[in-house]
Amino acid sequence: MRVSIASSAAVALGLATQVAAIDPLVIKGSKWFNQKTGAQFFVKGVDYQPDITSTSQVRDPLADSSICTRDLPFLKDLGVNAIRVYQTEPFGDHDDCMQMLSDAGIYVMLDLSTPTYTINRSSPSYDADLLGYYQQKVDTFGQYDNVFAFIAGNEATNMVNNTDTSAYVKAALRDVKAYIKSKDLTIPVGYATNDDADIRWQLQTYFDCGSEEEQADFYGVNLYEWCGETATFESSGYVDVVKNFTNWDVPVLLTEYGCNAVKPRTFPEIASIYGTDMTSTFSGGFVYEYVEEDNEYGLVSVSGTKGTKTADYDNFKKALAAVSPKGVTMSSYTPSGKQQSCPSVGAAYDWMASSTLPPTPSNATCDCMMKSLSCVSKLKTVPTSTDDLASFGESVGNIFGTVCADVDCGDVSTDATKGVYGKYSFCNAVERVSWVVNAWYVEQRGVDGSCDFGGFAETTKATLSDDSTCSDQKDSTTSSGGSSSNKDSDEDSDSGSSSKSSGASSMAALSAGAAVVLAAAVMF
Repeated sequence: MRVSIASSAAVALGLATQVAAIDPLVIKGSKWFNQKTGAQFFVKGVDYQPDITSTSQVRDPLADSSICTRDLPFLKDLGVNAIRVYQTEPFGDHDDCMQMLSDAGIYVMLDLSTPTYTINRSSPSYDADLLGYYQQKVDTFGQYDNVFAFIAGNEATNMVNNTDTSAYVKAALRDVKAYIKSKDLTIPVGYATNDDADIRWQLQTYFDCGSEEEQADFYGVNLYEWCGETATFESSGYVDVVKNFTNWDVPVLLTEYGCNAVKPRTFPEIASIYGTDMTSTFSGGFVYEYVEEDNEYGLVSVSGTKGTKTADYDNFKKALAAVSPKGVTMSSYTPSGKQQSCPSVGAAYDWMASSTLPPTPSNATCDCMMKSLSCVSKLKTVPTSTDDLASFGESVGNIFGTVCADVDCGDVSTDATKGVYGKYSFCNAVERVSWVVNAWYVEQRGVDGSCDFGGFAETTKATLSDDSTCSDQKDSTTSSGGSSSNKDSDEDSDSGSSSKSSGASSMAALSAGAAVVLAAAVMF
């Protein structure tokens, strides 16, 4: 990264009115530092998502003081200095929990996505609604001094056949960074990946390449290769992962670790994570996970206001207490890492995401476009119930398939491999399908029945004669970006939420191909 986040971190101090009991963290080069003491900061963390359910309901543990009161004694006893929280909401009262954590010296890394607001790897798209949700989350949590990072995507691309998804996630990362900057905050935004050997290098270079505005501020790896006492730094493959990040220019850490193929877990990898094997390259990590679920990764089994230690608890506590990572001071450290070039695009390279990213979504552009239409969807918002969403998705898929076979739908289409994005491709599903039915209505010159689509659409009076000025419309709260050059069977298929715990649905918007069905109609 060419400009240190440390350079303007002091600005954030005056904005954090609720929590002021913890030293701010800053990034310089490829390392995190305590801004006050200048000591290098290593994450000794745990992935924290209590009370996840198997439905699409988002559970926000930081908005429930009773949950925080129950869990804080365990977190303090474990000796962790950070938690990663997969699911939170930009509403509710988080003050009590954030203050408790701050008083305990515990920092918080937050995923921006949830199962209902995410970029779906099965049918990726990125719209104004999603950006607005991410901006709300920044507004809510940016006030807290112990929020030290956001994650823009979790395993969004997890195999060779969905690498195009990364273009949409990186665009969201770019736009959230711009929004944070516009608010005079300095919270870094990064990406968390699974460790797929086939695309490992392509992924990490993709999120490191491009302009500073597009580049991930840090990179997280979800790593489960070290299984049992007989494994070593070399035999586990950890050594290869570390080599891949030699001379990296931004911080790298383990956003998940802790294989449970051999039980009970004794966490021998911790000696390497916080020892000479890794501390020159990695900034620590988060063990997976705090709460015990069916996948049996938990350190604590919870029920209501009660918590009980699992067999892994004391082993993790002992392993963590035995390490004392040696770092450098901020004043003595001179960054020497090099930014990476973007990976080559094409099937031969196992990478299908262009370095040209989708444009920054603008509600104002989409609102303007809608005013120019004479035929629109009767539904004004995407349904939220499973049955209605499935029906809506089927109707939309049929409409796109029928209309776009005869009419050019380029204005609402995207091709992340070619880096080509229609001027309304970031509008939400209702707005995009309204554009499509109107295109057919115009093509048919408004003949009777051409704006019906089996009762899906209806005619309306356009208030704009054409859409010629719509592309110039920008949201006042959105920084202008424009185009720019889990291991278990219940692994989420989106870029947000816990990578092993939730089987929740993804309310992804329409992927604007010629014949696609709304991805949100699929329950995972």
